[in-house]
Amino acid sequence: MASERQARVADRIRVVLAERLEKGLRDPRLGFVTITDVKVTGDLQHASVFYTVMGDEALRADTAAALKSATGLLRTEVGKNLNTRLTPSLEFILDAIPENADHIAALLREARERDAAVAALAATGSYAGDADPYLKPREEEAEVEDEETDAEEAESEDDASEDEAPAS
Repeated sequence: MASERQARVADRIRVVLAERLEKGLRDPRLGFVTITDVKVTGDLQHASVFYTVMGDEALRADTAAALKSATGLLRTEVGKNLNTRLTPSLEFILDAIPENADHIAALLREARERDAAVAALAATGSYAGDADPYLKPREEEAEVEDEETDAEEAESEDDASEDEAPAS
């Protein structure tokens, strides 16, 4: 877990780099760059800068080359705006968050389509194979219950007729 000081320094580096990139670097290879995150080591001597680039793979490669060539200039800018004894070295890393998000969205879309297909098949489908031999059909159960209730009614009628019969 990053200490409070590491978090403050990382946030300050992110702001300084974003402002400097917004002003421009005079490098035609630099595309539309967004600084997404900065991680700083515990001794504050190394900073990993995560960035994203809008565009295709060629534009990403050109932007990576432009950032690599401008690392010294950007480190100087960070050193001027950071109140630390040492200026951290900068390492620019292309952030894969947008690609991962697109991949996850595609997987979720595919899962929803498969679920819909299974639900459609289940709605119109029937059970495979023969009926379960261990289950008694419901009709027989109903007939047995009817016979039992008829027998109980007959017994209660017999009991009622015995009660009504005159005592001799």
